[in-house]
Amino acid sequence: MNMENIDGLININGDSVQTLEVIFLTTMIMLLPFMVVMMTSFTRYIISLSFLRTALGTQQTPPNMVLIGLALFLTLFTMAPVIDEINEEAWRPYTDERITQEVFFERAQVPLKRFMLRNTETSSLRMFCNMAGEEIPADTDTGTRLPLRVVTSAFATSELKRAFEIGLLLYIPFLLIDIIVSSTLMSMGMIMLPPAMISTPFKLLLFISINGWELMFSTLVQSIK
Repeated sequence: MNMENIDGLININGDSVQTLEVIFLTTMIMLLPFMVVMMTSFTRYIISLSFLRTALGTQQTPPNMVLIGLALFLTLFTMAPVIDEINEEAWRPYTDERITQEVFFERAQVPLKRFMLRNTETSSLRMFCNMAGEEIPADTDTGTRLPLRVVTSAFATSELKRAFEIGLLLYIPFLLIDIIVSSTLMSMGMIMLPPAMISTPFKLLLFISINGWELMFSTLVQSIK
C-alpha cells in the first residue's frame, strides 16, 4: 500500500471520528433538557412553585415562563458545586486531552450520583435496586457504583414525593383562608358572591406580609442537601 492510500485512509478515519463526535454532541444537546429535569433539583422547584401559584388562586400569575426561569436559576444556584466538581475532575482533563471520552463520562457521573444519592430516600433507592437486581448500597460512596438509570429513577421519585409534600404544606394556610371566607359569606347570605373574589386579596396580603417569596426560595434551597 503506497503513501497516498495510507493518507486517504487516515483522512477517512479522521472524518468518521469527527462525524461521530458531532452526532454525539448533537444528541447530548437534545437530551440536555431531560437531564436537567431528571438529574437536578429543577423538578422540586417547578412543582413547588406551581403548587404555590395554584394555592394563591392567581390563575396564570406569575406566568409559566417566569416560574420556569425562577426554577432554572435556583437549580443553577443549587447545582453550582456539582458543576464545578465536574468541570475540575472531568471536563478540563478531557479538553486538555489528558483523558479519553469514556473516562470523562465515568468521572462526570460521580458528582451527579453523589448529589442525587444525598437527596434520594432510602425506600425509593431500595425499590429500584430490587427491580434492577442491584445490591443496596451501604453509603453514598458505595452508591456511586450503581448504574445511572437506577440512581436517576430513585432520585426523580424522591423529588416528586418531596415536591408534593411541599405543595401540601403550602396549601394548608391558604385553604384555611378559603374556609373562613366561604363560611363568612354563607352566614351573611351572600351565596351568589364567588368566595375566590374575596379570599384572593387576603391570600396575597398574607403572602406579602410574611415576605413569602424570600421565605419560599430560602426554604427550597435549604431543603437540598
